[in-house]
Amino acid sequence: MITKPDKEAVRARRHARIRRQLSGTPERPRLNVFRSEKHIYAQMIDDVSGRTIVSASTVEKSVRERVPHGNTVEAAKAIGQLVAERALEQGITKVVFDRGGYLYHGRIQALADAAREAGLEF
Repeated sequence: MITKPDKEAVRARRHARIRRQLSGTPERPRLNVFRSEKHIYAQMIDDVSGRTIVSASTVEKSVRERVPHGNTVEAAKAIGQLVAERALEQGITKVVFDRGGYLYHGRIQALADAAREAGLEF
């Protein structure tokens, strides 16, 4: 059986492997996703200047009013839609998706699909 620290180490190695190939630019920032046990976070990063352009998470009060728990697929959909709306306000339409070493299913997939439906192009 794989224990929790081992799972985290495997995810960290997977994320490092992914990050070697992905990089965000000002025209096409990297949409990074972090999933904790209670919440989900998304941010768009310009790796050239090293700054976060847009972010959203289930910790925010406005999101908590809509979805009571931050660890559900519905919460991930809300974050995907919110981060896409904020990106479109900044004039960003194309992004590079960084799944953070997580497998592409469940909350990660729901966030990505909601961002696509809201107008982002991956």
